[in-house]
Amino acid sequence: LKDQFDNLDKHTQWGIDFLEKYAKFVKERIEIEQNYAKQLRNLVKKYCPKRSPKDEEPRFTSCIAFFNILNELNDYAGQREVVAEEMGHRVYGELMRYSHDLKTERKMHLQEGRKAQQYLDMCWKQMDNSKKKFERECREAEKAQQSYERLDNDTNATKADVEKAKQQLNLRTHMADENKNEYAAQLQNFNGEQHKHYYIVIPQIYKQLQEMDERRTIKLSECYKGFADSERKVIPIISKCLEGMILAAKSVDEHRDSQLVIDCFKSGFEPPGDFPFEDYSQNIYRTISDGTISTPKQEGMRIDSKTTVGKAKGKLWLFGKKPKPQSPPLTPTSLYTSSTPNGSQYPIFSIEPVHYCMSDIKTGKPRIPSFRSLKRGGPALEDFSHLPPEQRRKKLQQRIDELNRELQKETDQKDALIKMKDVYEKNPQMGDPGSLQPKLTETMSNMDRLRMEIHKNEAWLSEVEGKVAARSDRRHSSDINHLVTQGRESPEGSYTDDANQEVRGPPQQHAHPNEFDDEFEDDDPLPAIGHCKAIYPFDGHNEGTLAMKEGEVLYIIEEDKGDGWTRARRHNGEEGYVPTSYIDVTLEKNSKGA
Repeated sequence: LKDQFDNLDKHTQWGIDFLEKYAKFVKERIEIEQNYAKQLRNLVKKYCPKRSPKDEEPRFTSCIAFFNILNELNDYAGQREVVAEEMGHRVYGELMRYSHDLKTERKMHLQEGRKAQQYLDMCWKQMDNSKKKFERECREAEKAQQSYERLDNDTNATKADVEKAKQQLNLRTHMADENKNEYAAQLQNFNGEQHKHYYIVIPQIYKQLQEMDERRTIKLSECYKGFADSERKVIPIISKCLEGMILAAKSVDEHRDSQLVIDCFKSGFEPPGDFPFEDYSQNIYRTISDGTISTPKQEGMRIDSKTTVGKAKGKLWLFGKKPKPQSPPLTPTSLYTSSTPNGSQYPIFSIEPVHYCMSDIKTGKPRIPSFRSLKRGGPALEDFSHLPPEQRRKKLQQRIDELNRELQKETDQKDALIKMKDVYEKNPQMGDPGSLQPKLTETMSNMDRLRMEIHKNEAWLSEVEGKVAARSDRRHSSDINHLVTQGRESPEGSYTDDANQEVRGPPQQHAHPNEFDDEFEDDDPLPAIGHCKAIYPFDGHNEGTLAMKEGEVLYIIEEDKGDGWTRARRHNGEEGYVPTSYIDVTLEKNSKGA
């Protein structure tokens, strides 16, 4: 039984160690959940948008869905924290408290078992001592009896010696009887204690240890269940978070996003019309049989009706009106004469007329300093005149709506103050009516200011809407605005019959420079398709050219069309033509999308 007690001691200690081992496992699981939740929250914080103005709030469904997913993920992280907290209180904390109580109870039961064993050992020692003493006294009594019998049979022994041996025998016999009685009593006591020890005390202690170990097992089972319940309790909420993510994914609408892009970047500009086909070959193929260049103009310049109609319909300038052209300083070697075998002469043109027409339109400098400054990061204007028409109209409408809301708030506040003033006038004990007058005056002033702002913005909005409508009407009537009755077009864009006037030179400035300014306020500068570096300096004194220094880097916005000139732009937005042979050009790979 002593060995079994030691085995139970080892088993109960193993049970407590296993309990603490599981508690350590739960603690590490809690740390994992806490770190997981913390990392999820940091991830959400990293990708969650910062506080931005109302105009910069995400509007695309894909962005809104992603931010909704981030919110759901943040809620999911909160549920992981709830799991960790529940495990900490319900499982780990309970395990640690129970482990402490279990150690105390085990120690008490083992001490009781050791005390019972010690008491039984003490009883056995007492019984063994009495037994040994009884055995010793019996041997002494036997010796005394043998001595007495030897003296009693000895004839030479005196009577006194015999009497003394007899008394000694009686004494030893008496002591042996007493030790016998004591041994019998100790033996009876030991047997009773031993029976009590093995049938009552030790079984009771073992039963208590058994109950303690069973309670430990039950506690482990409850903790296992609590460990799972902590996770199961948050499953409905986690499922809702996942369902929210799925709903956010389903809310993505590609058509709506595309429409938002269209609404965001819609400028309101009308696309340019078709370029005309201009037949300059009539003079080249003039009949040689005329014999002289002074052939009547009506015969030499007879115009095909189809050609005339085609040119008239195709002559559509940007936004319905002709811009102010500024051509590069081309060398005007456009006309020279050549002799035929019969001595007649006829003019030959050395410059490509179609390219000249295209350059004549593209070199017109639009008057959009405000819009260009916006592209460079310049300050925005109060009337949004730096924006394209459609975007300007939207911004103005948004501002008018905001001002109307503010005006409504001020109106409600004024009505509330008037009612409060009436109440104070009827019940002076509630307050002084005069104390509300400054606030009422301030509110009225704010209302007047807001009405003025609304009126001013509505005027700007009407102006924008009028321009957009006028531009649309101009596009429909552009076919008849440029019809001509002659058969030759000069470099200025007008037609002429005189062949001697067909000398290519820089076009002259219009008499009214501000005639078409409004038509180009919203034009967008040409995109850069590459860059160049000046190899030689260029003065650029002629109109339409751009001066540059050696080593200066410029943007390329139009390639050389074969006339020896390239259109470039500085960083400050100044544009013009530079000689192609004076620069080292580097074009981008995807120039059309630059």
